[in-house]
Amino acid sequence: MPVPMFSDPFFRVEAELPGRLGRTGVITTPHGEIRTPAFIAVGTQATVKAVLPDTMKELGAQAILANAYHLYLQPGPDIVDAAGGLGAFMNWSGPTFTDSGGFQVLSLGAGFRKVLSMDAQRVQADDIIAEGKQRLAHVDDDGVTFRSHLNGSSHRFTPEISIGIQRQLGADIIFAFDELTTLVNTRSYQERSVQRTHDWAVRCLVEHRRLDELRPDKHAQALFGVVQGAQYEDLRRHAARGLAGLGFDGFGIGGALEKQNLATIVGWVSSELPADKPRHLLGISEPDDLFAAVEAGADTFDCVSPSRVARNAAVYSPDGRFNITGSRYRRDFTPIDEACDCYTCAHYTRAYLHHLFKAKEILASTLCTIHNERFVIRLVDDIRAAIPAGRFDELREHVLGRYYAAKA
Repeated sequence: MPVPMFSDPFFRVEAELPGRLGRTGVITTPHGEIRTPAFIAVGTQATVKAVLPDTMKELGAQAILANAYHLYLQPGPDIVDAAGGLGAFMNWSGPTFTDSGGFQVLSLGAGFRKVLSMDAQRVQADDIIAEGKQRLAHVDDDGVTFRSHLNGSSHRFTPEISIGIQRQLGADIIFAFDELTTLVNTRSYQERSVQRTHDWAVRCLVEHRRLDELRPDKHAQALFGVVQGAQYEDLRRHAARGLAGLGFDGFGIGGALEKQNLATIVGWVSSELPADKPRHLLGISEPDDLFAAVEAGADTFDCVSPSRVARNAAVYSPDGRFNITGSRYRRDFTPIDEACDCYTCAHYTRAYLHHLFKAKEILASTLCTIHNERFVIRLVDDIRAAIPAGRFDELREHVLGRYYAAKA
């Protein structure tokens, strides 16, 4: 019988969405609670770009996710460990996550960077590579050999190495090392990859428990297994069932997803996983995706998009996303969103933000990131409140009807 790796109750369900897999709940970590559904802000290199940790707390962020791959390359997990762990290093007192590095090793290795949600109707191929790029990662059954995107130096990640890195980084919630595939890999490769990810998950569990015994002074870390299987129902269900009984504290739902099938795939996985453990969907933040993911059973999700698009002058509003550098905003002395309670909307106008971007001032990125992070966090907070109140469908119709009205 699997031994729970985290003190109970690590997660408890509080309210359920009638007839569906969505729910609210609470994850309890050594650094505080996370009320779910929750948007986990991404601080890739131990910082949410352009924004202070104290500001993220004021914006309502409950937890921050950093990236094991990037922190391994720079400054190194030993330095983060010596600083007291990820939270202490970045002066964030709340819960923290780190991903395993598998996404970055393989997405950067194939040259696609963050753009992996591709069309599954493309020609199937297992040597897929982005146009004009060279392959930086090579997978075998033991792990991945890759070259750094920073300087070309050679490195090796195995399940044991990934867990060791994440142990040093010291996040409250960490992920098993998995193989990320693209939607254009062949069916036969996806089958082999699902088995490889399962085998790696078992090795991650063994190593995690071994390191727990070696470093009893460090706080407990919850380990999540990652469900892969691309767009195939049988592979997703098989992968989820295979991980469900191994003793993980929670689960990640990973891989490239076709946007139109996101809810369906999350639903397949959620229905196979234990109801008393949290499910984290990796990499979403668009309003329609958030509603779809919650309804299908996702409890937490992360995405770098709110901060990345903010640095490129794109801001969220109830009426859709728009680019603040457009000429119409040059003399617009209203805030991004009159109803928004963020610092940016309380103190600055669209005209001023337009000016900052045109003048290439760094403050532009800070102010727009503050707004975008608050927009997504508040939306997920509203979704969480709507479930026990019986208003989920009403809220979804109102929010999405307005947000996508211009496209319609």
